[in-house]
Amino acid sequence: MTDGLARLSVIAPAPVESRQKDWAEVEHAIGWALPADYKELVRRYGRSNWDDYLYVLEPGCPNHHYDLLVWARNQAEDLEDLWEFEKKPVELEAEGVRVVPWAVTDNGECLYWLVAPGVPPERWTVMVNEARGGRWEHFAVSCTRFLADILDGELRSDILSSSFPLTTHDVRRL
Repeated sequence: MTDGLARLSVIAPAPVESRQKDWAEVEHAIGWALPADYKELVRRYGRSNWDDYLYVLEPGCPNHHYDLLVWARNQAEDLEDLWEFEKKPVELEAEGVRVVPWAVTDNGECLYWLVAPGVPPERWTVMVNEARGGRWEHFAVSCTRFLADILDGELRSDILSSSFPLTTHDVRRL
């Protein structure tokens, strides 16, 4: 268990039931491997809402609004169109570097993994993009570490809502 997952278990205990997923099938459909900590996050919490604001995407989610596969496909296309008019963040300028969404907010911000050629999924870091704007933030941590750090106040984002996180955490499966 990663440090981020261990801390999340204390911050917001997972429901007793866990969800099994055929990750080989998911990774085949998406075209790349996913981080082990993310897979464990989905196994424990599923598609989930954190503090009534942040939604963790799940591959194959019955609600397409929270389906990682749908988001990954749509965001790749949308961002390619966007780069024609806006400057790419410096982290995305190297050849072959891309972002893959793993969470969204109810305000429209998107949280991505920063994926670079030759970098294994366990070393992917987090990028946050503001809704309807060109601001980006980079956090050199995994998705579960980011979530744990933001929930317990060790990390702060200037893009995410100032009312997130809540004082008393609430996590719900969707």
